[in-house]
Amino acid sequence: MTFQERAEQLAAEMTLEERALMLCFDSPPVKRLGIPAYHWWNEGLHGVARAGTATMFPQAIAMAAMFDADEMEKIGDIISTEARAKFNASRAEGDYDIYKGLTLWSPNINIFRDCRWGRGQETYGEDPYLTGRLGVRFIRGIQGHGKYLKAAACAKHFAVHSGPEELRHEFNAVVSPKDLWETYLYAFEECVKEGGVEGVMGAYNRVNGDPACGHQRLLREILRGKWHFKGHVVSDCWAIADFHMYHHVTSTAPESAAMALKAGCDMNCGVTYLHLLAALQEGRVTEAEIREAAVHVMSTRIRLGMFAKDCPYDNIDPMELDSDAHAQLALETARRSMVLLKND
Repeated sequence: MTFQERAEQLAAEMTLEERALMLCFDSPPVKRLGIPAYHWWNEGLHGVARAGTATMFPQAIAMAAMFDADEMEKIGDIISTEARAKFNASRAEGDYDIYKGLTLWSPNINIFRDCRWGRGQETYGEDPYLTGRLGVRFIRGIQGHGKYLKAAACAKHFAVHSGPEELRHEFNAVVSPKDLWETYLYAFEECVKEGGVEGVMGAYNRVNGDPACGHQRLLREILRGKWHFKGHVVSDCWAIADFHMYHHVTSTAPESAAMALKAGCDMNCGVTYLHLLAALQEGRVTEAEIREAAVHVMSTRIRLGMFAKDCPYDNIDPMELDSDAHAQLALETARRSMVLLKND
């Protein structure tokens, strides 16, 4: 049975309510099906974040200054090793809390054009080609090359997320077709087609009038249709609530949940998808659409080997955390990331 077939089988065995709850970032257990709780939110931009000891590499903008794709894959591999070590130790204790999971919401492959934006340190800079090259190799390092994913990378924020940080929840990014494709979508396409990234995160902002996490053209037509993306799409945190609270393109939470789900956003980081069953009762979504999203998110958990007995990464232990070898590579990376500018 393929991973996809197993995901479809699991989704079929769930109740409608269980399927809807699988689309929330703090997914509850389904004990009768052997599905443990799982918190999807974790970060690995330059090291496993917010969950204790880990090797810390320089910020992404500094690592990009090495112009070394091979090194980026090595760094991604170390980050996923340490994420597995934390996950294995936490799972053994029955701890499925935030920042303990294998879905790393990294890399940030947005294009950094304006230093007033405020998020530039998370990116690989202003060049779409370099961003694509480094993003692909970082993703390969994170996800590994085996039967199962070592960890799941997530390319973010899709798309055109480079407006003023303080206005991100209401900003409308107006972009020409040429700039959209040549500047803002180029690295995402590389990371999907060549990198095989497992997750894509939508942005907070609108793109030419439509919220990124509810953007039919971006998510359905381009990401899944044109690029044949097979993974899951997750919203940025509380981005779907922005639809009715700040963008004012919807009026209620059920309406916002429906807009996002129908556009192709499988998972909500936030609480708006708790209104999916209300949206169903109002006739805004169908059971088939909820089931489709449930299959996408369960496919990722299955690809991570969470229900397998033969996953080789289950043996990675906490001795790998901030090991001497990992620390040495972090030091070398820091030395190589220095950029000296001549003031003449």
